[in-house]
Amino acid sequence: MKAPIGVGVLSFAHGHVQAYVNVMKDFEDVRLIAAYDDMEERGKQIAEGAGMQYSPHVEDVLNNPDVQAVMIGSETNRHAELAIAAAQAGKHILLQKPMALSLGDCDKIIDAVSQAGIHFAMAFQMRCDPANIKIREVVQSGMLGRICMIRRRHCIGVLLDPNFGTGWSAWHIKAENNRGMFADDAAHPADWFHWIFGKPVSVMAEIDNVITTHAPDDNGVALYRFGNGEMGVLLNSSTVMIAENTTEVYGEKGVLVQNYGDGPSSGPRMPDGPAVKMCLYDKAQWESFDAPIPPNHGERIKAVPRPWVDSLINETPPPASAEDGRVALEMVLGAYQSAETGQRVTFPL
Repeated sequence: MKAPIGVGVLSFAHGHVQAYVNVMKDFEDVRLIAAYDDMEERGKQIAEGAGMQYSPHVEDVLNNPDVQAVMIGSETNRHAELAIAAAQAGKHILLQKPMALSLGDCDKIIDAVSQAGIHFAMAFQMRCDPANIKIREVVQSGMLGRICMIRRRHCIGVLLDPNFGTGWSAWHIKAENNRGMFADDAAHPADWFHWIFGKPVSVMAEIDNVITTHAPDDNGVALYRFGNGEMGVLLNSSTVMIAENTTEVYGEKGVLVQNYGDGPSSGPRMPDGPAVKMCLYDKAQWESFDAPIPPNHGERIKAVPRPWVDSLINETPPPASAEDGRVALEMVLGAYQSAETGQRVTFPL
């Protein structure tokens, strides 16, 4: 594709899309054209702030010849509807996570994308983070030897805020829109595990409301087994204020530890000051990696549009594909199934 690329938005319901347009306003190879939102107040305010035309009708964006690609940030239960419509209109797509609420809807999206021959990307910001890219490089280089255990935390503290779940964010805590907080947020570390260690073979999990009641769930832990026997612990919570040691990878030849890789760990620092951002214990000594660390979690979110636009212009694969989005959802749904039945669940579902 030739720059500048005309970009539209299909719903600002998910706040990440607002962050995307705010950073893309300064891209010389992008023109922000038009936006649809079914909530007029939200749509007009954000669209006008980004210099985009607002419309309450999705057709006005999809039928606009100046729009070549769209970013979809609707409620999760509308992802399939809007992605299929965009694909049929010949628009390239960046879809917010999770991909959908069911694997059936994921398959419908994949079929529509394939039939239309358009470029499709999932908005998984963890693949754009320099520290995560370095972790993947270290693991896949064999430097740590055989991996036995991985722990990845991806947490936020939003359910501790009594105002969360009101106004524009109300849909996040409704099961019909979003399944649950684990479904919404654990999509990120699920994709991280798949990206680095491949597809899991099984999962055991606990997901429940532990200290709050206004969302379908507030805390979850999933234990995945991978193809080489590795055990991966995914810790997801919506009630964590502050934390360290986001990632730990234990191997027979070394240990990799990453700090400050999610919302709580990007906030206030521990009393004794900032820890080393990422380091490797190898041959009885610690080695720090000089991987750039975003100053806060918001900057991680803003990192998504640049590689997406580059993949459109260069006609190269996106950082995360539709198939990647389906795997992440399958991992999350498997965890819910395990939590509900009290049984180990094997993949594929």
